[in-house]
Amino acid sequence: MTKEERVGTIASKGQLRMSFLRWAVVIVPLILLLGFASGRTVPSGSENGWYVALTKPELNPPGWVFPVVWTALYILIGLALAMIVHARGAKGRGVAIGLFAAQFLLNLSWTPLFFGAHKVGPALFVIIAILILSIVTTVAFSRIRKGAAWLMLPYLVWLSFAGVLNWRINQLNPGAERLVPGAQTSQML
Repeated sequence: MTKEERVGTIASKGQLRMSFLRWAVVIVPLILLLGFASGRTVPSGSENGWYVALTKPELNPPGWVFPVVWTALYILIGLALAMIVHARGAKGRGVAIGLFAAQFLLNLSWTPLFFGAHKVGPALFVIIAILILSIVTTVAFSRIRKGAAWLMLPYLVWLSFAGVLNWRINQLNPGAERLVPGAQTSQML
């Protein structure tokens, strides 16, 4: 087949798969890197004296669960985004990508707000906004690629759970902001 003959043909399944993989190889590590960087801007979990001193709800998982779950979720949502970015020409693609970016930027702001600034109440509002934007993003993704929407579902479930944890910590720790003076150091290397 000559170059002129190939111009008007549809890409093969193999070519489409490789195109998606190229996007995934860039997007998934980027999402992981940004998530990791956000988590390292301030001490979190057991590295944070303020958080350790808080009264936690009964349903609070052990500390090791959070990095494991967030790593898995960032991979899944990165793959979902790669599917949407790969869907060139799809109606609503730009809006879906914009919605994803908006919810992800809010997601990245939660850790510094909660663990760094000790703003438990405002962090709860942020997580509610993340959840709402993520639901809208998932609906937008479903109109483009059903598989991308399915990849977002574990994230929605975890955000809901994290919201409940944030809400209960807020209830159990009135005045949490003043519990322990904040460390003004970054965990970035």
